[in-house]
Amino acid sequence: MKSFLLSPVLALLWVSTAQAEVLVQPDFDAEKFSGLWYVVSMVSDCKVFLGKKDHLLMSTRAIKATAGGDLSVHMEFPGADGCTQVDAEYLKVGSAGHFRVPALGYLDVRVADTDYSSFAVVYIYKELEGALSTMVQLYSRTQDASPQALKALRDFYPTVGLPDDMMVLLPKSDACSPRDKEAP
Repeated sequence: MKSFLLSPVLALLWVSTAQAEVLVQPDFDAEKFSGLWYVVSMVSDCKVFLGKKDHLLMSTRAIKATAGGDLSVHMEFPGADGCTQVDAEYLKVGSAGHFRVPALGYLDVRVADTDYSSFAVVYIYKELEGALSTMVQLYSRTQDASPQALKALRDFYPTVGLPDDMMVLLPKSDACSPRDKEAP
C-alpha cells in the first residue's frame, strides 16, 4: 500500500520540479509583448489536441498589457462554423512573463522566449476534461514564421518532454481575418 501511495506523490513532485525548470524570458516586457500575434504552430500531449491537431487552423491573439502586469487577451479561433472569439485575463504570477489563466484551465503560462518583433514561444501547463497536459505554442507577428522562430520552438519543446510527432504547423485561415485588430 505504501508504494501505491508513494507513486502519485512522486509524480506530483516530478511535475512540480519539471514546471519549476521552465524559465521565463529574462526582463520580460509586457508592453513590448502587446499587439497582434498569430499562433502558427503548437505542440502538446493533450489528448483533445492530439485528436484534433490535423484539423486545427491558425488562430490569433490580440494582447494588451495592464497596469498590474497582467495581460488582457482576445483570442479568435477559426472553425467549420466560422470564428469563435474568447477573451481571457492572463494573471501575473511572481515574475514578469509568468501567468495563470483560471478561466481556461491554464495552471501555468510562461513566455519562455521572445524577440517581441517577430516571435514568441509560450509554455502552457493546463487542465482540460480532468487531465493535466503540457502545450507549447509558437506566436508570430505574421502568418509566416521565420526560420529563427521555428528553431526557437524546436529547441524548446523537447526540454519539456514533448516529442516531434506531437507538433503541428497550423494552416492559414481567413475565417478570423485580422481587420486591423486592436488588443482589448
